Amino acid sequence: MKKYTFQTVPILHFGEGCLDQLPAQIAAFRASRPMIVTDKGIVSAGLIVPVEQTLSAAGLDVTIFDAVVADPPEAIVLEAIAAAKAADVDIVIGLGGGSSLDTAKVVAALAVDGAQPLAEIYGIGALERKGLPTILIPTTSGTGSEVTAISILTTGETTKAGIISPYLVADVALLDPALTVGLPADVTAATAIDAMVHAVESYTSRNGKNPVSDMLAIEGLKLLTANIETACFDGQNMQAREAMLRGSMLAGQAFANSPVGAIHALAYPLGGIYHIPHGLSNALVMPYVMQFNLEAAAPLYAELADALDIPRGSDNSKEARAQQLIDFLEALAVKVNAPRKLRDIGIAQDATTELAEAAMLQTRLLDNNPREVSLADAQRIYDAAW
Repeated sequence: MKKYTFQTVPILHFGEGCLDQLPAQIAAFRASRPMIVTDKGIVSAGLIVPVEQTLSAAGLDVTIFDAVVADPPEAIVLEAIAAAKAADVDIVIGLGGGSSLDTAKVVAALAVDGAQPLAEIYGIGALERKGLPTILIPTTSGTGSEVTAISILTTGETTKAGIISPYLVADVALLDPALTVGLPADVTAATAIDAMVHAVESYTSRNGKNPVSDMLAIEGLKLLTANIETACFDGQNMQAREAMLRGSMLAGQAFANSPVGAIHALAYPLGGIYHIPHGLSNALVMPYVMQFNLEAAAPLYAELADALDIPRGSDNSKEARAQQLIDFLEALAVKVNAPRKLRDIGIAQDATTELAEAAMLQTRLLDNNPREVSLADAQRIYDAAW
């Protein structure tokens, strides 16, 4: 077996009510001036209230930065860093979906004396040192950002770039499924499909694939596919919410070590150019990229189909079994009412050329894909998705 490295968050609290652990975790870092990095949707939904109350009851001086937006642009991140420095915070708490957690990780890294400029830390391994302690609290079951060493920011009008560094790994992840109960059905569906994509792409990645990530990807995919319908249509079901959060976290740990590929590469331009939420972007291109990947990934897709106990047909070939996985995941997306075509969300047919050109810039992701993707391939995939 070839060598591999696996890394994840050192401390992880999971379960209903585990938010109560927050003051003790802050105290463990001898911190007393936390900053919560979140968005206005979290504030208006009241999800910040139990976190604020927990911290206030512990006598902590809390700073709140709630200006995070989807696909966070550099300007917002720099504003959050400045706010953290002005308040002299000594620990950063990310609360929300992937955008808030990604922003919190970068704020923690750069809100210290002598930190590098933001522009210098894009790419793999460019961040030179650890910053402030970080505690991440997800309120969606999708991105897995609470357990990854990755932050994705919007760097221009339409472009995204990643910061990948072990120094971005949170010190503590705190996953309380009670915080996901109020998630609307459409957001539940999109973020869940995003997490499924993490599992599938991790399992088929050309780089970093390893037995630990494989195990996590399979278990995560099982939990997500078995519970997505209940979570969408019976959102108060705590058992389903807990399973979805656990599945998302496991898939996050998987792709943090065995990284994602062309589904994400083709999803990014939808977010960057059209501001389509990341989970929905992945959902829209998932079946078409998987269909393209069949030539190279059929044996691995077949293994996932077996792991999910998808009913078999008369054709026992690996290609047929792999197709059953694609059909199964697509049927789930239809059942939870996720939009299935680019035209359903208002994207014009002639936009596929621009999208394909933008996707080819995502070389970091495309390099992980089990099958090489050309510009013509990307164009055909977007045309199929239209």
